[in-house]
Amino acid sequence: MKFPHDVPIIRVIKSLELLGFHVVRSGNHISLERHNIDGTKTPLTIPNHPRIKGSTLRMICTQAGIIREDFIWAYEDSA
Repeated sequence: MKFPHDVPIIRVIKSLELLGFHVVRSGNHISLERHNIDGTKTPLTIPNHPRIKGSTLRMICTQAGIIREDFIWAYEDSA
């Protein structure tokens, strides 16, 4: 499958939740956080837009350390 682009924000959040993130707060941006095995946390901030562009989504994955295949799996599973 190709990397998703121009996708609903709700599906992006569901995909990130499948990858271990949870929403911390929501406003103009949505703050998420993942607790790692080593006790650290991975923070992530995404824009709170109705749809997320592919380029923004790739940047989100890069910042969170999510590899392309893992996100695609989570995205397909969140449908």
